[in-house]
Amino acid sequence: MNLLLLEDDEATRTHLERTLVAAGHVVDACSNGSDAIVLGSTNDYAVLILDRMVPGVDGLGVLKALRAAGVRAPAIFLTAIDGVHDRVEGLDAGADDYLVKPFAAIEFLARVNALLRRQPARDVATVLRVADLEIDLIKRSVRRGGRAIPLQAQEFKLLEYLMRHAGEIVTRTMLLENVWSFHFDPQTNIIESHMSRLRSKVDRGFVQELIHTVRGAGYRCDGLA
Repeated sequence: MNLLLLEDDEATRTHLERTLVAAGHVVDACSNGSDAIVLGSTNDYAVLILDRMVPGVDGLGVLKALRAAGVRAPAIFLTAIDGVHDRVEGLDAGADDYLVKPFAAIEFLARVNALLRRQPARDVATVLRVADLEIDLIKRSVRRGGRAIPLQAQEFKLLEYLMRHAGEIVTRTMLLENVWSFHFDPQTNIIESHMSRLRSKVDRGFVQELIHTVRGAGYRCDGLA
């Protein structure tokens, strides 16, 4: 399932993201409320995981903004605040659960899974398509124009992320955080080298290129020139 994670502490964010990914979820992680509002209002998330105390727009403000925008995904607050008034304030703002720090990863995951079980069954896309490119997330296979394209595990993960954000500009930071789980720039050409290999497999021999470089911004996957 697609989850939104707002947590400003880098070590905590990395730990929680890895816990969720290991459980089979796709996570969009951010460290400030403004980014969380943009992500939450433009993407369809199964659960919103919001740190209550972050700089700028805090988790409470994020949830209020998303609820006002019509976002109804269940939400859980992560917080060091343990007062009754604060818990009531969060629940009144539209939160479904409240987890006080520090907490065990196993309890955190159980709370998230409980929120997922509350939702009515939804059709979950297991096949993504962009033009004549198709990626099957269950079979872990990729085909273009009916031709099988073998990919390494990290190439598959990179392509999946690009296709999930088809038509959008994906930045270097987004790729480092969501494909490699790096919350810092390792100052290497890891993205460029993987992107080059991926392009050679996905675009070489086809008239239409599907993976584009957006100069000064990042990359985009779509069927546009």
